[in-house]
This record gives sequence, C-alpha cells and structure tokens, in this order.
Amino acid sequence: MNKETVIEALSNTMRFKGYSHRSERSYRSWIIRYIDFCVRNPAGTSQDKVRGFLTYLVRDLNNSHCTQKLALNAISFLYKEILKQELGELGTFPKSTRARKLPVVLSQDELRRLLNNITGIHHTICSLLYGCGLRLNEALNIRIKDLDFDRQVITIRSGKGNKDRTVMMPPPLINALKNQIDVVDRLHNEDLANGVGEVYMPNTLAKKFPNAAKELAWQFVFPSSKPGPEPYTGIIRRHHIHDSAVGKALRAAKKKAGINKDFKSHALRHSFATHLLESGTDIRTLQELLGHEDVRTTQIYTHVMVNGALSTRSPLENIAHSS
Repeated sequence: MNKETVIEALSNTMRFKGYSHRSERSYRSWIIRYIDFCVRNPAGTSQDKVRGFLTYLVRDLNNSHCTQKLALNAISFLYKEILKQELGELGTFPKSTRARKLPVVLSQDELRRLLNNITGIHHTICSLLYGCGLRLNEALNIRIKDLDFDRQVITIRSGKGNKDRTVMMPPPLINALKNQIDVVDRLHNEDLANGVGEVYMPNTLAKKFPNAAKELAWQFVFPSSKPGPEPYTGIIRRHHIHDSAVGKALRAAKKKAGINKDFKSHALRHSFATHLLESGTDIRTLQELLGHEDVRTTQIYTHVMVNGALSTRSPLENIAHSS
C-alpha cells in the first residue's frame, strides 16, 4: 500500500464522514505506524500483519489495552473504508496485562476550592466538565444550537465513537451559558462586519447547508480569542478555545487551591461519575450520561466510591478506640 495515497484517502474519507480533527490525527498516526510495520514485516496475510502489529504494541512497547484497542480501531477503519477489504476474524493475539490505574477523584470540597480559583470562560468550561461529566473536547465542541434551555439539556455531538448523546444542563450554569451566548453573538457580529464569521462545519453539512457556517446557531459556545486559518483549508474562521488554555487555567487553580493530587481535566469527569454513584445513580444511567459503549468501562468508578468498598471500617479503628 502506498503511504501517501492511503493517508490522502483517509483524510478525505474522515472529513466526509464528519470525524473531528483530533480523530483524524489519531487515526493517521496509527495507520502510518502500521504501514511502516508492514514494510518491515512484509510476509503473511493482512490478518497476520494486523495480529503482528497488535502483538508488537503489547510485547515490545508494553502499551495498554486502551492503546491497543485504539490502534485496532484505526486499522479496521483503514481496511473497511479505505482499502475496501474485509479483515474477517483476526484470531487470538496477546492482550495487554498492564494494570489499569484507578481514576483520580476530587472531593466536593476540593472541587469547590478548585472552581473558586478559576474565572471567566474557563470557570464555565470546568464547571461543565464536572457538572455534566464531559470530556474536555466534548465541552469545547458545543455549539449554541446544542443548548436547550427549555428542557435544560445539552446535546453532545460526535462524542467518543462518533456518537451523539444528551446530558443534563446544571441549573447553576444556565445564566453563565446565556451570558456566554451574548459574548459569542457580539464576537460573531464583529467577525461578520470584518468579512469573516464562518465556523468549521462537517463536510456533509457544509455542502447541504452552505450558509449555515455564518449562522449564530452554529458558532462554538467557547470561541477562541481571535479568528485564524482552518488547519486543512486555510480559510479564516473562529474556532473554539484551545484545550491547552483550559489545562493552564486548571494548573494555576490547583496550585492556588492547595490541592496536591496529580490530575488533569479528565479528573472532573471522573469526579462527576463517582459522586453520582455515591448519591445512588444506577450504573446504566451513568453509562448513558458518560457515553460509554460498555458498562464495564463505567464500573471502574465502583472501585473509588467512598460508600462502596472504601466505606468498610478498618480494624485499626477498634484498636485505636480501645487504647
């Protein structure tokens, strides 16, 4: 397979199907690595090469099960959508035995201190991560049309696995979100007056609704500070705020709040899930809110619940009370 031809076809196909830039970069990286592996190991059938690559990731690189699964998803996309080949059954190959780490969960007091040390747009974003259990890229990709204030729900478009889902809109955030829409409206009018004002649209929608890119409803709720060239086309557009800006704000707030746990933005999603389980939310409902395909992924949070296994009293307490 010619690498350049495959990568060009991959980009065209993923953009046509509406995959995010992040997904495209990830799939492209894995497919390039797989092609390079095939060049070094040309013998065998397609199934042999895929098994060999997945084995290499675990045996030689000690990658996790999630990494191995992501690589397989990218390779499956390559064969099905680009090469138009059916991989069929791969048979058995080594799975990662690397221990899965428990998620970092913040207490409600830690979250209160953390959020009290974040201001402006970053406060609203981080509040959404904890209040709705969102991944950071899901929050940043919310558009104005996805906010339903009457029903108090938010639609998350093309989440992990390219699936849509709805989550609750926390009442404490309603005013902040409405104010944010006013900010976006003002910026959008300025952009239109300056001859820009377009926003990125998935290719299929861009062709179906050619004028939608300049409509307020399609603008990102959390826009970048200024318009810039779109990565693939060079068209000047106002994209959403960069995820690194949120990470920087979180690190500063963590330091001010005196929180010594090592965590990133995903810990807010972990805390949302754990706190809901502790308050009695059933695991299936939580699975839907988080957008997990397999309930076993959601069950990881049962291991960090304070009213689960961690609520068992230590026998040391009996000794301490009797001494």
